[in-house]
Amino acid sequence: MSLRGRILAIDYGAKRTGLAVSDPLGIAAHPLPTVVSESLEETVNAIAEVVRAREVKLVLLGMPYLRSGLEGAQVDRVRLFKTALRQKLPEGMEILERDERFTTAEAESLWRKTGIPRKKAKAAFDSTAAVIILREYLEGLS
Repeated sequence: MSLRGRILAIDYGAKRTGLAVSDPLGIAAHPLPTVVSESLEETVNAIAEVVRAREVKLVLLGMPYLRSGLEGAQVDRVRLFKTALRQKLPEGMEILERDERFTTAEAESLWRKTGIPRKKAKAAFDSTAAVIILREYLEGLS
C-alpha cells in the first residue's frame, strides 16, 4: 500500500495522551509531545490541531484490550474519545483501531534500558507507546 501523507498514532489516556507521527512517505515514526489534559475537549482539540498542522492523512488509535483480547471498560472510554475526535477531523478521514495491549510495557522496557530514572522517563512513556503502535503499522505495510 502506498499512502502519501503522514500517519498519526494515538495512545489515549484520561490524563496523558501519547502521539507519534510518520514522515510523509510513511517510513519512520517520530514521537510528538504528550498531550496532558484531563479534559476530553482539550485533548481532542489539541490532536485536531496536530492533524491540521502536520497534514495527517490517517489516524491510528491504540485500543487497550484486556490481556485476553476481550474489550473492557477502557476500550469503551477510548471509543468515546474516538467519537469526539471524529467530529473534529476532516470529513472522511479514517481512524483505524490498533491493538495496544503490550505497547506501554514495551515502552517502559525501552526506557529502562536507557538508564534514565523511571520518574523522569514516565512523561515519555505514552508517546513512546504511540511510536510503537505506528512502527508496527508501518512494518505491516512493507
